[in-house]
Amino acid sequence: MHTIRIRVNDKVYDKLMWLLRKFSPDELEIIAEDKEYSQNQKYLTNELKDIIEDNATFIDYDEAEKRLENIIKKNENSI
Repeated sequence: MHTIRIRVNDKVYDKLMWLLRKFSPDELEIIAEDKEYSQNQKYLTNELKDIIEDNATFIDYDEAEKRLENIIKKNENSI
């Protein structure tokens, strides 16, 4: 499957979306680029840049597991 990104004029947006919705989900998936998507993309691009430039800090599996357990405990208490 391929991914494309296009910029669409407001005048044709509704028509294009109508056409794209005619395809089944197996054939085509519409991926909305909202504010959260853009923020995540920027964050991940910066993380990758740090890795490539050897500026990233890595942790081992046990440390990652401890951190995740602490996050889960905090979120369980806030529910």
